[in-house]
Amino acid sequence: MLRLLGWMFGFAVFCAFGLIVVAVVYLQNLTNDLPDYTILKDYQPPVTTRVHAADGTLLAEYARERRLFQPIETIPAPVIQAFISAEDKDFYSHNGIALDGIIRALRDNLMARAEGNTAIQGGGSSITQQVAKNFLLTSEQTWDRKIQEALLAIRIEATFSKDKILELYLNEIFLGLNSYGVAAAALNYFDKALYDLKLSEVAYLAALPKGPNNYHPFRRPKQAIERRNWVLDRMAENGYITVAQAEEAKKDPLNVVPRASGSQVYSAEYFTEEVRRQLASMYGEEQLYGGGLSVRTTLVPKLQEYARKSLMDGLIGFDHLKGYRGPVASIELDGDWGADVYKIVPLRDVPEWQLGVVLQMGDNDATIGLRPGTNIDGGMMPDRVTGQLAGPDTKWISKKLSSILNVGDVVYVSPVDGKAGNYKLEQVPEIEGALVAMDPRTGRVLAMVGGFSFAESEFNRVTQALRQPGSSFKPIVYSAALDNGYTPASIILDAPVEIVNGDGSVWRPENYAQRFYGPQTLRRGIENSRNVMTVRLAKDIGMPLIAEYARRLGVYDNLTPVLAMALGAGETTDMRMTAAYATIANGGRKIVPTLIDRIQDRYGKTVYRHDQRICDGCNAASWAGQQEPLIVDNREQVLDPMTAYQITSMMEGVVQRGTGTYAKRLNRPVAGKTGTTNDYKDAWFVGFTPELAVGVYMGYDRPRSMGGASTGGEVATPIFTEFMENALRGTPPTPFNEPPGMHEVWINQATGVQTGGGGVLEAFKPGSGPNLATSVVGVGVDYSQQRTGDLQSEPGYDPNQPVGAAGMF
Repeated sequence: MLRLLGWMFGFAVFCAFGLIVVAVVYLQNLTNDLPDYTILKDYQPPVTTRVHAADGTLLAEYARERRLFQPIETIPAPVIQAFISAEDKDFYSHNGIALDGIIRALRDNLMARAEGNTAIQGGGSSITQQVAKNFLLTSEQTWDRKIQEALLAIRIEATFSKDKILELYLNEIFLGLNSYGVAAAALNYFDKALYDLKLSEVAYLAALPKGPNNYHPFRRPKQAIERRNWVLDRMAENGYITVAQAEEAKKDPLNVVPRASGSQVYSAEYFTEEVRRQLASMYGEEQLYGGGLSVRTTLVPKLQEYARKSLMDGLIGFDHLKGYRGPVASIELDGDWGADVYKIVPLRDVPEWQLGVVLQMGDNDATIGLRPGTNIDGGMMPDRVTGQLAGPDTKWISKKLSSILNVGDVVYVSPVDGKAGNYKLEQVPEIEGALVAMDPRTGRVLAMVGGFSFAESEFNRVTQALRQPGSSFKPIVYSAALDNGYTPASIILDAPVEIVNGDGSVWRPENYAQRFYGPQTLRRGIENSRNVMTVRLAKDIGMPLIAEYARRLGVYDNLTPVLAMALGAGETTDMRMTAAYATIANGGRKIVPTLIDRIQDRYGKTVYRHDQRICDGCNAASWAGQQEPLIVDNREQVLDPMTAYQITSMMEGVVQRGTGTYAKRLNRPVAGKTGTTNDYKDAWFVGFTPELAVGVYMGYDRPRSMGGASTGGEVATPIFTEFMENALRGTPPTPFNEPPGMHEVWINQATGVQTGGGGVLEAFKPGSGPNLATSVVGVGVDYSQQRTGDLQSEPGYDPNQPVGAAGMF
């Protein structure tokens, strides 16, 4: 018996030794496959890129994993206490492995095996183990992975402080709603910063690591509240809060308010999308969606609102003149009309309008059912709201409603002011347009609207639409002439001219009114947008020179040097045209438009700054009586400052006496130029004050005629004026700055001859002046033997003839 017992003991020792050897080899193999945990020292999690307006307003966030990194020192104590209570109450006392959690996990697995479930049950992991799993391992449920997790946890605990481990955990843990980390979750669930969260909200976030979908605030609200209350009980049990505080917090509803992603300002989506494209081009997709960039843009929200309203008013007003085109859709009213209308998605960025379905039709009125709203959880609201659509309230439609609407038609409507429950008919305009406003001193884009609705079309007509600028290009032609010997008083002959093309065809440019006006000053030519004068002028100075000026001012990169281009036949963008005008307003200093002021990386270091001017003395440590810092403007001078002032003065005349007189109502110095292309396909007004440069464009996306009288002066200038009235309200009028060295002379605006007073006060460069009464020279004809009075006898000459409507002008 003793020998048998000895043999059995020896065999047991041998088996035990064998098991130990096997275990050692097994652990050694697992250890060899362990990832390098020291990379956690340099861990940089993907962090949300945030885009702000000039005043700090959040415009947009871009992330694949919505995360805001929060250093442990800035995480409020209740947040830490809630997560420790829910996930690992002994976190600050164990060495990486929670023994009680392991015991619970073993118990759960044994019970599952007894029930025939061979899958490994989760749970039992300490916070350190979760860090090891989330950062270094996969989420597969195997014994190998669980053992590796435990080994890594021990090593991590030996290398990092508890606070560092907790910091990694609280910034990496997934909490649902695409939220990674507690800071992002606080924003995405409650639209609050961490330090603004209530105790009940903190407890709910701490309830989520076990499975966000299991405690979804809308799909499983009962389970969510139960789990939150369980966390509150654990916090009280661990002494972090009192039982009374826990019971009080349990009374709070969830109050989850999901935070919208993408653009946070509905009127600025064209702007934010352009910024997104630029960031992706500059830094790549990975940095954009995970680099944690902080982007300060140039957008001024109030100006953006004004820009959107002005363009919408102009587009809608024009579209109303074309009549009603029909409903958005038609549905059968044989069930829940609210559910059927709800399936039709409205334009999310036109909140002034609602979709409604015609329920009953009268002679000139109708009962409509409004599209149900959306709950906070994204579902349809149960209410069914009706209203009245009265024909007299929709003033832009002259027909009776019964002749254009039928029961079941789904249409856009908007409330009638002062009549509760009454609505008027609306429709999405076919016409499109763009408006951009920038600071003419810096090129900072303060507002941008690239079309009627970003939800309908993301095509940005400020930066992407290539259109003919028509006569809004003429100031570039005239600037080239003023820089090369001409004055605003120089005379050009407005008479028929024939241009023989290379293929032998003949081009005969015409004026808008299809009339000719004889000898005219340059000022009058630009004020009344005379085409033939511009062609003669371009022919005289040469198209290669004009192409060079167009390149310098940024309108075209490589303009084809043919005479038709002098009338704006080439294609360019609203942004380029506005930047060229801003360069003129800036005294000829090159303006490069920008949507971004500054970009900082995740650590706050500035990695991009638009303003490259040199500030001499800005880095002084303290003030010791020295002069104020001197800012050196190192931007390229692309136009003579005196020329810039002269063309500005001539474009003031466009507003005061020419094709842009609608803008006179601004009652302040305004310079600008209208533009209309052949067959009224494009209408422009680009103008500026010393404070703002603004470009407005209108036209169909697929170019076609907008109809007679759809000129830049008629349709684009009112949009410009409405925006400027709002944008500059309360700002005192500021005159344009005249460069030193110029001299002013009163001249006759028709002849360019000096007067004793009255007429136009013209600015001349040194060495130049008004015309002599006995010598007036026009391109292509010599009037040196005629007296000034004889100019009146030129065939077709009429200095007071208002501009008409034909051709580019």
